[in-house]
Amino acid sequence: MIELVTGKFTVKIPRGLFYSQNDIWARRTSPVVIGITDYFQLLLGDVLYVDLPEEGREVKASEEIGELESVKAVLGVYSPVSGHIVEVNNRLKESPELLNQDPYGEGWLLKIDPSNSEADFLNLMEAEEYAKLVEFKIREEQKRIEKQKAGLK
Repeated sequence: MIELVTGKFTVKIPRGLFYSQNDIWARRTSPVVIGITDYFQLLLGDVLYVDLPEEGREVKASEEIGELESVKAVLGVYSPVSGHIVEVNNRLKESPELLNQDPYGEGWLLKIDPSNSEADFLNLMEAEEYAKLVEFKIREEQKRIEKQKAGLK
C-alpha cells in the first residue's frame, strides 16, 4: 500500500490494482472489478447519490458510464476497460457512503467481462505511477487554491 500524506488527508493507493487517469481502479480478475480511488472519493466528499448503468450494457474504455453526486460536486465515472457489464454493485444505491468508507472493497462499482483487456490494461497505470499522478494533481490543486487566496487579498 502506498500512502500519500497531504495536509490533513492520507491518500491510499493499493499495489496490485491498475489505475486510470480519471481516478478509477481496475482489479485484473475475471470479470474485471472497477471502482473509484481513495483520491477520487476525497475530492468528492460525502457521496449522496450513485448513478450507474444497467447490467448487460456494453461499454468502451474511457466512456462515461455513470455519475457520482456529493455535497461538493457531480462527477462522471469513466470505464477503464471495454466489455460487457456483468454486475453492478446495487448496495451503493442504498448505501452510497460505502464509496467513502471502503472504495477498494465494499464500495466497488461494476464488474465487466472485458472484450480487449490486454490493450486496455496497457493504457492503465500501476500503483507507483498512479501515485506520481496523484502527487502532481495535489500540487496543481494547491497552486490553484494559493492563486485564489492571493486574488482575494
